Amino acid sequence: MKKVLVVDDEPSILTLLSFNLEKDGYEVMTAEDGAVGYELALSNQFDFIILDVMLPNMDGLEITKSLRREKIDTPILILTAKDDQVDKIIGLEIGADDYLTKPFSPREVLARMKAIFRRLKPAPGKSEEFIETPKAPLTIGEISIDEQNYEVRVRGQKIELTPKEFELLVYFIKRKDRVIDRDTLLDRIWNYDFAGQSRIVDVHVSHLRDKIEIDPKRPAYLVTVRGFGYRFQEPKK
Repeated sequence: MKKVLVVDDEPSILTLLSFNLEKDGYEVMTAEDGAVGYELALSNQFDFIILDVMLPNMDGLEITKSLRREKIDTPILILTAKDDQVDKIIGLEIGADDYLTKPFSPREVLARMKAIFRRLKPAPGKSEEFIETPKAPLTIGEISIDEQNYEVRVRGQKIELTPKEFELLVYFIKRKDRVIDRDTLLDRIWNYDFAGQSRIVDVHVSHLRDKIEIDPKRPAYLVTVRGFGYRFQEPKK
């Protein structure tokens, strides 16, 4: 059963959409507050997200932009009460998959969702939506990464990483033995195109070491190359 998150500050719309989505076979979770909806989207795996533009604490465009920045690619349908091209254009530019202007019919929402699912459906011959050809785990030393399921195991034990820590680890492992400077990491992982924010890199590297190294103060995998940046390597025996 596909899971859908609906974030709208109008209870009547939440009720209307929940009823029709559940009737069509979806499992539905709702929120009336933008910040709450964003946290739900970060902490749960949804198959689809429906967002109103005007929300308390965090609007739908900000939520969309933040989710895409965190590399969460769940399909997003934007709802807007404004008959204004600006919101629609901005929403699509920052990563939304489609939009609807209020008032709308639940049947139209379902039709848009199914159209998006069809676009994302794998090529013929694959039995389920969203299932890719299995990839071999990324492995170095006693670290193994399952990219498709966002799972990391260290010395046989599954560990929990934040989305950015996971992305950073995968980036390093795919560039094993290369020295990578902080500015490159800022650009590739955080999409910052300016220097001066290297502290955010150092903090994430420190947290990553805490989770993968036996002794984070004497790292065997993720080593500092003074004056240059970091290098991910096979531990020395």
